[in-house]
Amino acid sequence: MKQPQPSCSRFRGLLLLATLGIAATAAAKEGAHVHGLVRLDVAIDGKRLTVQLEAPLDSLLGFEHRPRTAAQKQAADALLKQMNDGAKMIRPEGAASCKSTKTTVESEALQSANPVDGKNEEHADLDASFEFACEQPDKLTFIEIEFFDAFKRIQKIEVQVAGAKGQSKQTLKRPDKMLRLRR
Repeated sequence: MKQPQPSCSRFRGLLLLATLGIAATAAAKEGAHVHGLVRLDVAIDGKRLTVQLEAPLDSLLGFEHRPRTAAQKQAADALLKQMNDGAKMIRPEGAASCKSTKTTVESEALQSANPVDGKNEEHADLDASFEFACEQPDKLTFIEIEFFDAFKRIQKIEVQVAGAKGQSKQTLKRPDKMLRLRR
């Protein structure tokens, strides 16, 4: 039986995400874990919008290790719940009619029941991916990023954007939460 071939649009989307992933990996190696700094990679491919986040847990919780107290456990649970509601954290321009389709949140320090062997748990991160389907992506000129309001320890957000209109980099500094996209 012949396997279906991926569509050209899907291939471009995967290519964009791979490019951003390579750039993010290179950036992570160059500029390691920095408190108060969050990194976002934004890919726009056809009607799909994907936002990937990497943040030190300190910037989100005020600590970077497996929760040790009841208060830390409660804060970690609240963080995971908040981050899993992608539509509240990432708000694409309303005219683009984007709907949240998938959110993935990962943090080994917060989600693993077993201690992390051989890793420095004192510098743990949280990684998240927010996916949206946009009915009118040509009207997507900005994305409102709610991380400054939600997390007072975040001071700066470095953003890489890749899409049909090219690639760009931006830095958002508190209190600016409007990510402007190329027209």
